[in-house]
Amino acid sequence: MANDAAGMVPAIVVGRAQTGLGALRSLRLAGIPACVACPRDDLVCRSRWYRPVPGTAGWDGSLGARAWDTLAALPLERAVLIPGSDDAALWASDIPSALRDRFSVSGNERATLQVLQDKSRFGEFLGDTDIPHPRTFTIRTSADIAAVPFDDLDRVFVKPADSQKFLRIMGVKGMWACNRAEFEAIWQRLDGQDLAVIAQEYVPGGAEAHYFIDGFRDRNGDITGLFARRRIRIWPPDFGSSSYCISIPLAEVAPALSALVELLTRLRYRGIFSAEFKRDARDGTFRILEVNTRAWWYVEFAARCGVNVVEMAYRDALGLPVPRTTGDYVVGAGCTNLRNDLETVLARRGTARTPLTLALRQWSRGYFNVFRWDDPLPGLQVAWRLLAGWTRNRLWRGFGGGRGARPTVEPKAPGS
Repeated sequence: MANDAAGMVPAIVVGRAQTGLGALRSLRLAGIPACVACPRDDLVCRSRWYRPVPGTAGWDGSLGARAWDTLAALPLERAVLIPGSDDAALWASDIPSALRDRFSVSGNERATLQVLQDKSRFGEFLGDTDIPHPRTFTIRTSADIAAVPFDDLDRVFVKPADSQKFLRIMGVKGMWACNRAEFEAIWQRLDGQDLAVIAQEYVPGGAEAHYFIDGFRDRNGDITGLFARRRIRIWPPDFGSSSYCISIPLAEVAPALSALVELLTRLRYRGIFSAEFKRDARDGTFRILEVNTRAWWYVEFAARCGVNVVEMAYRDALGLPVPRTTGDYVVGAGCTNLRNDLETVLARRGTARTPLTLALRQWSRGYFNVFRWDDPLPGLQVAWRLLAGWTRNRLWRGFGGGRGARPTVEPKAPGS
């Protein structure tokens, strides 16, 4: 791929699955030429707009020093890097000086990213501010468990400092600990895995108490894009990601926005962000939980509603003027992660179950973060895998195995 599209500098999305696909489509919406560094069997490769990174044998997005060698050998005069994972954002922050004239990125120094990506450091940083947040305790040894005030906290999440590494090793995003004995039992499983963890206070409230403020802060410190949404459903129930969410007015999250602006200003943050808050059922306070420092699962949803942060990152990286859309977007739009939302809607748990008729109306009127009529193959691949998994479960039950089991879904990467 040469610098095409009327001489425009191309973008290289370093991401995969739903996030990589959303970033690619957001660039397409802005008319920006793009290619994607991901495995050749990835969901992104089913998109009609997918192009591999040129001049390589198919760079799969693997990072590290060898990736810089790959970039150096590309037949591109210039390109913009769009990270689609925490690891990719950290990697891009270390771009060698010899490549900075050719490959641009709208990002931060490694130290800033580490504060936001490492939940232990993030908790310690917030502890020195007035920004509302759950009480957080860093656990480095079994002795640190004694300092957790279980009598005051009721129960806690045992969460990883490094979410991606924790998920790869443990297969979950977090664990419950209702008392000290449970925490110590969990620690026995984690000890020796080289996994740093935190104990975080549980903030009362259901899935619908989670709010997100997504946006972009440019090289001058101006917030040029803001998009607010609220989670309606989640899967898995305890430590999952949004399966259905809706866009809401910024006024609905005004206190959270003020806290986020303070945080980004203190850190001199630059680039794409997606911040998650939970509204405390006890007093209505918005407490910040985490900040994603790159494109996220629902990044295309924001773009289709009018806030294209991927375009902003591209223009900012090149030193071009960044369009400003801090409140002018579609409100009341819904977006579904169909694979996970099917699990949520079909689950028979408690009285808060969503009626299927309501879910069908929501699905028919909203967006999907994979399926699009003008780019159908990624969505059809997900549907095919859902059908294949459902068929396997039916056959298994037919032969007398797994009685009562529901269809399962594939493991997924962290998202919001």
